Amino acid sequence: MVGSAIVRRLASEGCEILTATRAEVDLRREDEVEAWMRKNRPDAVFLAAARVGGMLVNATSPADFLYDNLILQANVIQRSP
Repeated sequence: MVGSAIVRRLASEGCEILTATRAEVDLRREDEVEAWMRKNRPDAVFLAAARVGGMLVNATSPADFLYDNLILQANVIQRSP
């Protein structure tokens, strides 16, 4: 939802859009993030990715979701231009 809105707005400004699907890169894995960044060399990064699971799963495993989201954000921030 947020990511799609960002993509639409940037596209309306004529920006070249690069996206990374879960199948292409696991943002929780530092080596995969580093390889993607080295290959694609983006000028700017807008991070809207997160691991989500719905209310029941989030309520039963909140630490897992928090950990995964902190790791993926740290990996992307550390490797961003």
